[in-house]
Amino acid sequence: MTKIDSELIRRWLNGWTVARSLPAAEPVESAGDGLRSTCNQPGREVEVFALRADEDPESLARLAAAVALAGKTTWLTVPTLRPGTVEAVVGAAGLEVLHRSEWLMTTDLAEYPQHEPAAPYAREVRTEGPVTVVSLHDPSGEVAARGTIAVVGADAIADRIETDAAHRRRGLGRAVMSALAEAAVAQGARTGLLIASEEGQRLYTPLGWRHEADVLIARGPVVPATR
Repeated sequence: MTKIDSELIRRWLNGWTVARSLPAAEPVESAGDGLRSTCNQPGREVEVFALRADEDPESLARLAAAVALAGKTTWLTVPTLRPGTVEAVVGAAGLEVLHRSEWLMTTDLAEYPQHEPAAPYAREVRTEGPVTVVSLHDPSGEVAARGTIAVVGADAIADRIETDAAHRRRGLGRAVMSALAEAAVAQGARTGLLIASEEGQRLYTPLGWRHEADVLIARGPVVPATR
């Protein structure tokens, strides 16, 4: 693959906004270069997602320049097969690179490996509309691991897969992913999508998730508050 299918990025973003109960992303006003999502998180008020960074580097330069001038704290997320080039472009625009090693990944959910949580952990599955949250509880009732998945059409977008530090290396991440995949398939999903941290990549790769692109995340200059 020499370039990323922009539709794959759109599909991931559509599910990610659903998983986080965010407003639907809107086009950036620059020739279809990207999409904008309102996050309203401290230090991450707006996030812009590049759609054509590899096939049209000028589109990335336009987005980076817009992010650099944005009044709100804005992140720029760039799926790419050319991370070195992307880093140079966003750096030239004055953006601060936050993450270099995240991956956009996909998997076929039809034959997803099944893993039950080991004793003494109990599993809780809650589904509301298109979103399912899986939690694993220890005997005291505390949440040891959890994750979310949102089903949009035939896609299931996994998000916020977390294991408490005191409960790691016990297969809980695999058990959460297995339960999420099972719930997504029951709702008609066939393809899984996610963006994985470096730590997440070590969990997902043995489970059959495939690397589709690197993901570089940068941030515009922090604008001081005015009085």
